[in-house]
Amino acid sequence: MSEAVAKKKGFKVPHTYVILCSFILLAAIGSYVLTPGVYDRAKDERTGRTLVDPNSYHVVERTPVSPFKLFSSVPQGMVAAAEISFFIFICGGVFTVLQATGAIDAGLSKAIVAVRGRERLMIPFIMFLFSITGATMGLSEEVIVFVPIGVALARAVGYDDVVAVAMLSTGAAIGFSAGLANPFTVGVAQTVAELPLFSGFGFRLIGYVALYISAVMYTMRYAKMVKLDPTKSYLYGVERQGAEKVRSLDNITFTKTHGLVLIDILLFMIYMLYGVMKLDFYIMELATVFFAMGVVGGLLGRLSPSDIARAFVQGCADITFGALVVGVSRAILVTLQNGQIIDTIIHFLANLVTEVPRAISAVVMFLVQSVINFFIPSGSGQAATTMPIMTPLADMIGLTRQTAVMAFHYGDGFSNSIIPTSGGLMGVLAMAKIPYEKWVKFIWPLMVIWTIIGCVLCYVSVLIDLGPF
Repeated sequence: MSEAVAKKKGFKVPHTYVILCSFILLAAIGSYVLTPGVYDRAKDERTGRTLVDPNSYHVVERTPVSPFKLFSSVPQGMVAAAEISFFIFICGGVFTVLQATGAIDAGLSKAIVAVRGRERLMIPFIMFLFSITGATMGLSEEVIVFVPIGVALARAVGYDDVVAVAMLSTGAAIGFSAGLANPFTVGVAQTVAELPLFSGFGFRLIGYVALYISAVMYTMRYAKMVKLDPTKSYLYGVERQGAEKVRSLDNITFTKTHGLVLIDILLFMIYMLYGVMKLDFYIMELATVFFAMGVVGGLLGRLSPSDIARAFVQGCADITFGALVVGVSRAILVTLQNGQIIDTIIHFLANLVTEVPRAISAVVMFLVQSVINFFIPSGSGQAATTMPIMTPLADMIGLTRQTAVMAFHYGDGFSNSIIPTSGGLMGVLAMAKIPYEKWVKFIWPLMVIWTIIGCVLCYVSVLIDLGPF
């Protein structure tokens, strides 16, 4: 059999947009098959959050998604995800401006000298650094701004772009999922469950260590494989633009102009982190600071205003595919909302917890939260929606509320690294120009490992009646 015939008969993974549109179609079909229903929601005057009344689920009139609504879900999704999409455009444009100054390559040439012979230590260090930000500040979408630098650094030392995203995004996911002091998941969930804020820290720390070690070992193993044989990269033959350029970085002369641009980047990055921690910065504020950083950096790098504009437009053009993916993926949630079946799915899944023995009920609760996260990928949103339901369920079947909180933040955190409805993940992949299906190929074994870790910890929490310690 010829190679051409073999390739023709082999399975070919569909385009990323085809995969996402398949989910949209499935959601639309669900609006005809599933019984629509909703929970009543009311604002909690004490916290200001909109919470679900767990006893209020009721069936409503069916609102099937018509063909017109099906097609309109994509532009609606783009509007709903506009902040993140345009944030990605700005990040892509700004990075191209900074790259045009030559400062990025000059800085990388210095970094290569610093890490030469110790490349593997870069992975655990960066993953630890971002895991701490995820554990304390709930860093998620904010990782997007660091992706271009991470990609350039990973390529410079012989790794691929997947390693870069794993160091940054999966690193942040370790801390976000472990929830040591994450105000957006554990903080909200414990408030709803009426537990002392950030209680149970000791047990969550055990989970953090397990997640960190497993992620670092998995990423380092893949990085070593790619460095020894680039054809083993999941991106081989798909996306390696720029790999040739980094081989000549050793010979770049570092100038004062380069230094000024890098100082500009450092100062603006520090201000962004300060804004996230102290000033409640989110996408709009980060985009503003990042855009200012690019304009100032371009001028310091002696680019003319027209050069800055041309580089910015080119950067936006290069990132278009990924920026639009975020809007298309949001269309899945829009379709589910139009069909009024999100609460139906939550109600069904929550009832599953009461149907299993107490010993494994926490494990089932964790798996249920993982599935719900596909439909409500917002950590704080999922906490406000599901914890009012899961807290009384935990009381009823004899689980501690601390166990219910842990099942929630593991279920919310882990799957954010693989589900296509996660705006943070799709944004990071967009910046790195990694096709979604290629990322899934890399990350799914680690998700299996994390799921096993989560199941074990949830089971142990039942055995010891996990409380506030």
